[in-house]
Amino acid sequence: MNDAPRAYNPAYDPLVEATPGHGQQYAPTYWIGTAGTPPDDDGPVIRDMDADVVIIGSGFTGLACAIYLAREHGVKATVLEANRTSWGCSTRNGGQAQCAAGRLKRSQWIQRWGKDVALQLHHEVCDAMETFKGLIAEIDCDPQPGGHLYIAHKPGVMSALQRETEICNQVFGYKVRMLDEQTVKREYVDDREAAGAMHEPEGIGIHAGKLAFGYLRLARKLGVRVHTASPVQGWETRNGAHYLQTPGGVVKARTVGVATGGYTSQGLHKKLKNRLMPILSNSIVTRPLTADELEATNFRTHQVLTDTRVLRHYYRLLPDGRVQIGSRSAITGRDAPRRHYQDLLHADLARKFPALEGIDIDYSWWGWVDVAHDMMPRICQPDPRHSVFYALGYGGNGVMYSAQAGRWMAERIAGRPPHLDLPVFGSQLPFPNVFTPAIESELFAPFRRFGQRFLYRWYHLKDERL
Repeated sequence: MNDAPRAYNPAYDPLVEATPGHGQQYAPTYWIGTAGTPPDDDGPVIRDMDADVVIIGSGFTGLACAIYLAREHGVKATVLEANRTSWGCSTRNGGQAQCAAGRLKRSQWIQRWGKDVALQLHHEVCDAMETFKGLIAEIDCDPQPGGHLYIAHKPGVMSALQRETEICNQVFGYKVRMLDEQTVKREYVDDREAAGAMHEPEGIGIHAGKLAFGYLRLARKLGVRVHTASPVQGWETRNGAHYLQTPGGVVKARTVGVATGGYTSQGLHKKLKNRLMPILSNSIVTRPLTADELEATNFRTHQVLTDTRVLRHYYRLLPDGRVQIGSRSAITGRDAPRRHYQDLLHADLARKFPALEGIDIDYSWWGWVDVAHDMMPRICQPDPRHSVFYALGYGGNGVMYSAQAGRWMAERIAGRPPHLDLPVFGSQLPFPNVFTPAIESELFAPFRRFGQRFLYRWYHLKDERL
């Protein structure tokens, strides 16, 4: 059943608001606008209840965790969602599944942890892609396979892209290849900024709304209960049990898994406070392109595309002939609704594709990305004394990796040890840092957005001028 939703709050900010809301309508995304009628859920919590396992958050990670708990461990979890199913990250992303976890490149894995750990991480993300492919094979989510094109946005980055290509092939055996400017523009897409590209074989575009709804149908078919309009407003742990206060009643749980992504409230749990840096990402979708516009832009691929900017653009041709493009935007939730950020993306689109200058925009939205302060996700139990687990910090690569993260968090909840001895498992999300990894402290937390404003200016200068 579904209660009538409350109005959507476009200015929500996870560093300010106590909860993501209570039964709010979806953001007006392309994914929600074209996914069809949302499936039934189990409605809000209306009384005190007991549950063996509670998952907080009904996005990709939370539902994947619930699916694997039911399928592989015989545990039927109860999922608590503040608003509507997959209201947050899972229906506000770019729909791009890439062979990555977090924000670091393979060369950076080697620099940080050495070759042996980097090879394990590569194996893990490749296995994660297979996990993801297995799940989406059960769900009609308009998959667009073929790989990922990492497009050099200026000639000056081609040498770095070439080095990354060599590392991928020589160290990891990952068969990526370099493409020159003419090949990119002739055979893939006439992105006027393109100076070349690195093509990797793994990459899939999906319809995020259809995938989210598919996860929900699959989870409930397996016996999972999904309670919407049930934000966790208070959390106490007594005698090994967790008491989660919702507007409709207290849910008592033996074990809790947190899968709240960029919508993790500061006060949700003390082990999560100041552990994430929520970052806003904006996205727009055009009207369907005409035949002349398709010819002018030379879109010959539906593969997922990103450029090499630090403040990167992600973009692609959707199955219905629209173009979607997104990038970073405002700093605060209060600033997010300004038309300025849509206009910036509109201009970015025209810079890449002059034939689309002034094209009508049918959908525009923004959402919070859960970025770890060291750019890598975690799937962990922060305190061995308490049965609390979380899977967070994907940094914009959660469409794919969330399936694997949900799978591994399900293992931990079921009482199994960490699947692999890797940085994404054994440690907590770090506090904010300066001169990573030299100085890390919660004391830096109040200054995160000041630092973000400074870095955005530097990144823009680096991307566009240097």
